[in-house]
Amino acid sequence: MKIFISKYHKLSKKNIEEILLNFNAIGQSFFAGKKHRRNHIKIIEKEGEKFNIKSFKQPNFINRYVYVLFRESKAERSFKYAEKLIKKGIGTPKPIAFAEEVVKGALTKSFYISEHLDYDLTFRDLDLTIPGHEDILRAFTRFTFKLHENNIEFLDHSPGNTLIQLNNGDYKFYLVDLNRMNFKPLNFTERMKNFARLTPDNEKIEIMADEYAELIEKSETEVFKKMWFFAHSFFVKRAKNRELKQRFKNFVGIK
Repeated sequence: MKIFISKYHKLSKKNIEEILLNFNAIGQSFFAGKKHRRNHIKIIEKEGEKFNIKSFKQPNFINRYVYVLFRESKAERSFKYAEKLIKKGIGTPKPIAFAEEVVKGALTKSFYISEHLDYDLTFRDLDLTIPGHEDILRAFTRFTFKLHENNIEFLDHSPGNTLIQLNNGDYKFYLVDLNRMNFKPLNFTERMKNFARLTPDNEKIEIMADEYAELIEKSETEVFKKMWFFAHSFFVKRAKNRELKQRFKNFVGIK
């Protein structure tokens, strides 16, 4: 197994090899996909510090070779994007290492290791009936504007992928699940589309549009119209897809 270690690393190569070798038997599962068909994340403590180890699911047959010959693996992209974000002053758990196992020219296993970061909330937890949460939402919008101004298109900008530390009102935001990003200047439409996955809640979108409009020097009406269009379209399409999937499951007798 090839292991690539960051300058931010706090683990020796020997310790990393030991962790990966015993991945299934050690640590605390933070998230495991159904029947382990998806990515599996564990929190592991070593030398008095906690680390997140993300084991990516095995790619499909074609991608096992694509990720070796033509394209960086999800683990490598997560690692490189984390280092890139840090250089741009964007919060993300510090990258420690990534590892890949290649057998007969095919990628069979890959891991991304980062520091474990304690946090208070994610976007999903924001509730406008709770005092102070509107301020957090506005700060989150300013953080998203900062991403855009730094030519960062976070394609998985969804409710659980930004960790929020409250810090007595000095809010800190940290991106996770990093393997899908573009680094390029974003036009107005692309910026608005980047909010699409966050929420179908009209009130939250109104607040984000109000805050973003002030930053980008466009009218709140124009920003809201675009932001709402993309969010509404995304969630309507997702609901339809889920309904079709459930109908198919019912038809073939899958629970």
